Amino acid sequence: MRISLIPRTSEFYELFGRAGANAVVAAEKAAARFRDYPNSSVTQADVKEIEHEGDEITREIIQLLNRQYITPFDREDIYELARAIDDVVDLIEEASDLLELYGVESPTRPALEQCRILVGAVDCLNRALGQLKNLRGVQPVLIELKQFEDEGDRVVREAIADLFRDSRIDPLIVIRWKDIFDALEGAIDGCETAANVVGNIAVKNV
Repeated sequence: MRISLIPRTSEFYELFGRAGANAVVAAEKAAARFRDYPNSSVTQADVKEIEHEGDEITREIIQLLNRQYITPFDREDIYELARAIDDVVDLIEEASDLLELYGVESPTRPALEQCRILVGAVDCLNRALGQLKNLRGVQPVLIELKQFEDEGDRVVREAIADLFRDSRIDPLIVIRWKDIFDALEGAIDGCETAANVVGNIAVKNV
């Protein structure tokens, strides 16, 4: 593999911008699927297609990283950030897939709340990625994302507690919805994980 000595740092910013925008689309599509399920116009195939696009962007980032001698920030941070964004989209796709896999009849209020929080968290992540060139402005966005993550923790705790509080609920329904709640929470937590990488980059480079 030929290593280039010519800086192409702008390409990293463009690719991370694409990755962030793709994650926003994934979150919005999944939220729409949850909201109108089982009659949603958004299919699992639609969400899966976005996940595949995220995989392709991640591949492009890693290929560029492998070809470039000069990078805008530490190589390990670029790799870690690319993987973290990819994980977010993977977790969104997984949560959406569970609707059909588990034969869910209709969405629950906590799941819709989680979807709202997820869209907000991913939007914050996308804005943070847009600040990679000018890291001085990233901190307020990271704080906002942390607030979404804290709200997500509260919603999932209450949702799971309610599942186990009512003994009349079919145990299979409890298992299904706990898995779905956990998957959505995983995607929200994934946004914070990716944001923490951006925060580390800012600490090192500002």
